[in-house]
Amino acid sequence: MSEPTSPFPAALEWEQQPQPQVWVVRPPHQRWWLYVLFLLLTLFSTTVVGARMQANFLRQIPVFSLSDDTLSLFPIGWIAHHPANLLLGLPFSLTLMFILFSHEMGHYLYARHYRVYATPPFFVPFPSLIGTLGAFIRIKGPIPSRAALFDIGIAGPIAGFIPACVALVYGLSLSHRIAGSAASEIQLGFPLAFHLAARLLQPAVPLSTLSLHPIAAAAWVGMFATALNLLPGGQLDGGHIIFSISPRLHRWISLLTVFALIPFGKYLWTGWFLWAVLLALTGRHPRVPRYPDVFGRRRALALCAALMLVLTFTPAPFTHSSGREVWPQIRDGSRDTLHDLRDGVRHLLHRK
Repeated sequence: MSEPTSPFPAALEWEQQPQPQVWVVRPPHQRWWLYVLFLLLTLFSTTVVGARMQANFLRQIPVFSLSDDTLSLFPIGWIAHHPANLLLGLPFSLTLMFILFSHEMGHYLYARHYRVYATPPFFVPFPSLIGTLGAFIRIKGPIPSRAALFDIGIAGPIAGFIPACVALVYGLSLSHRIAGSAASEIQLGFPLAFHLAARLLQPAVPLSTLSLHPIAAAAWVGMFATALNLLPGGQLDGGHIIFSISPRLHRWISLLTVFALIPFGKYLWTGWFLWAVLLALTGRHPRVPRYPDVFGRRRALALCAALMLVLTFTPAPFTHSSGREVWPQIRDGSRDTLHDLRDGVRHLLHRK
């Protein structure tokens, strides 16, 4: 096709202005094999831990028990000798992975909806009490509006909370009493959602005397992760929701959350100190264009997010682990270690 000509005489034509250059930044190539690899590794690590939980459950002892007569924290040797035992861990593993995957895919799909570049969910395997450190996505593109920030931020908690509730109801119906006087040195605290479900499904049995089915244990982990993400501050999901409504309110609520977590760490659970530090370091939120603003239906969803936080938040996730209880043990252990080192040095000097 030929170029169009001007309808005006040549003498009246305006001087042609240079056209601005537009640069299109293409997203980098995704290394999908890496995300799939870590997904499979996390599936394996959570299945190994889930097999230990299932073995404890079948013995009618607490699933998180780590006493001398139970399996180790990460019983890879037990699995190597009896590979079929790995199948025991699938109820816990598949349930937890589905909850975490749903949460991250809620963020990812809404990011794609708003054409915001984000990585796929990245799972972190770790031989811990639950076999993983969780999952996350990274948003690397600018968010176009506060409404988009709100939708991306709240989609994850909603998508993870729903399967966690289903797992809670089903897993709690399969749970049973702890046999005899069996007790675990790791005692869980329970969120409000667990107490409400227990009143319906196990009305005559206190939660502290229940041996949770591994599916219920996965629901506990999923709700704990949901509550952590909904903490109203920093760049957590709860912080994104607050910022999308009011950036000024986000700054003050972030500070209040940090200060509130300090006494929580001292009197309830030492882990809150770590989260206070993380929120303090990530308290500054990147700017996001205001319009479209957050109003109407989205503000109602913000109340739902607050309700989810109330239902899933556990002030003391692990009992007897407050700062007041842990610090003396650390202090006494440090003293014993120093005494042992001093005695060892004296012994060496005496031999010389």
